[in-house]
Amino acid sequence: MACLLVLEGLFPFLSPGGWRRMFEQILTMSNGQIRFFGLCSMGAGLAWMLFLL
Repeated sequence: MACLLVLEGLFPFLSPGGWRRMFEQILTMSNGQIRFFGLCSMGAGLAWMLFLL
């Protein structure tokens, strides 16, 4: 869990302007597009976990 917080904090720390632009783009997306990216993220995380085990 702590590693996740470190990873989530890296982008806003290193590039606050890029982080802000990313969220502005996310706000313009439809719910379906956001769900698709969430599904892809979950799939990538699950694949990574299976690879590490």
